[in-house]
Amino acid sequence: MAPSKNLKPIMSLLAIDIGSSRCKAVAFASTGKILAQHACAYTPESPAPSQAEINAERFLQAVCQCSQAVSMNLSDPVRALCLSSHGETFVPVNGRNEAIAPAILNQDTRATEETVWLERTFGRKRLFEITGLVAHPMYPVPKLLWLRKHRPDIFVPSVRFLSVVGYVLSRLGLNPYIDYSLASRYLAFDIRQHRWSEEILAATEINAECLPVPVPAGSIAGKLDAAAASQIGLSAGTIVVMGGHDQPCGGLGVGATGPGRIADSMGTYECLLAASDQPSLTDAALAASLNSYCHVVPDKFVTLAYFPSGIMIKWFHDLLYGEVCGENVLAEREDSSDAESLRYATLEREAPTGRTGLYITPNLIGTCNPDFNPHVRGIISGLGPNTTRSQIYKGILEGLACEMSQMTAILERAVGEFRDVYVTGGGARSALGLQLRAALSGRRLHVMECPEAVCLGGAILAGVASGEYGSLQEAVEAVVRDVSVVLPDDAIAASYGQQAKQYRHLCSALSAITGA
Repeated sequence: MAPSKNLKPIMSLLAIDIGSSRCKAVAFASTGKILAQHACAYTPESPAPSQAEINAERFLQAVCQCSQAVSMNLSDPVRALCLSSHGETFVPVNGRNEAIAPAILNQDTRATEETVWLERTFGRKRLFEITGLVAHPMYPVPKLLWLRKHRPDIFVPSVRFLSVVGYVLSRLGLNPYIDYSLASRYLAFDIRQHRWSEEILAATEINAECLPVPVPAGSIAGKLDAAAASQIGLSAGTIVVMGGHDQPCGGLGVGATGPGRIADSMGTYECLLAASDQPSLTDAALAASLNSYCHVVPDKFVTLAYFPSGIMIKWFHDLLYGEVCGENVLAEREDSSDAESLRYATLEREAPTGRTGLYITPNLIGTCNPDFNPHVRGIISGLGPNTTRSQIYKGILEGLACEMSQMTAILERAVGEFRDVYVTGGGARSALGLQLRAALSGRRLHVMECPEAVCLGGAILAGVASGEYGSLQEAVEAVVRDVSVVLPDDAIAASYGQQAKQYRHLCSALSAITGA
């Protein structure tokens, strides 16, 4: 029997998320099932203290390598490709969109003086009202001011300062657009007007033409020509869709499209995200230095509270077992993932029951909300001659649970009460970590079926843009599912009550010592 003419051909959706140290590509069926995935890592360079850079071409190489590896394992052709990335990193390019200097990464903090100048010039509150952010050297605008002063050999010949997604688009022969959520991370975007702020650009004397053209997430950037398609391992004519900043994409990937649903992405940083109809620009949000800016969902906004998380776990793992990838080259991570999982499982299995008596803060490279103090460093208090590695591991999880409890309280004061949190990311694989977080925060933690929420969010955007789904809401209902719920344990919460209070005092003392 001949197939019905009304049946759509079976296609897959490819989402690629470009991180600051790793790129991941995931192909999905329209049901949300993962069909294939691949990741590769790269290591930033530090040419001077407080500086972090990387050859921008490594991002393109990683995207091509991951896309090619995934497409080789697909039986169904890719219908649409969506690109998302970490925020703040930018690439200086010439008129042909060729990088004329390394990409300056988000963890680069060279522009501290320029950051102070920005806050003094506009005032903390005014800057927050325009951008939804507080001044910090992670953002591109203070770094552009630094380049103009200290590296005119880079600043003057630069025609544009592209986002990572924009740079990859340009290298694929497409317009180097930026979506509203990634534009929001420049510290110069008017989040209400969806355009570069004339007030900020005038005061900083930065020309708007030096910045990428903002478009809504989900916009079609173009179609791959034969050369670009061959480079990336896809078919000519494949449409390329604008994703966005990884956190809003992850929020979409767990269904946080409007008020009432809180996402928790447990990665290098643990980020709690609330979606809303308006940005949270209240005095409470400003006092806690929350980020509130454009969502990848049309006419919606996200508010973030976050803290260092996976970075502490990885530090401890590498201290015990050595770094997974120490060379400054692209490297595949899959070969080591099984070994890593076994090591973590052993640490978790050997962890003591009850409190460890350790106080461990995860702030290896400074704090985030509420004080954003880059000078604070992590501490381990309570070590004894009989302390084991599994005790330290659980002590880290206890510290992360204390941090998460504080972040939920901070976020709740800004966006209103909530009981349920939808979790994804590497940290969600730790049953012990989830148990402690649920108990200390008093929240119900919903573990999502898809561990790759950022890429799932990208696939949803690709699916709507290509006509696979009729709307974002239809797509969310089709593909977003949780598989289990971790309930708060009152007995565990009671046993950690005093420790949680002492942890807060310890954090306050550390901030006072470092002059926050």
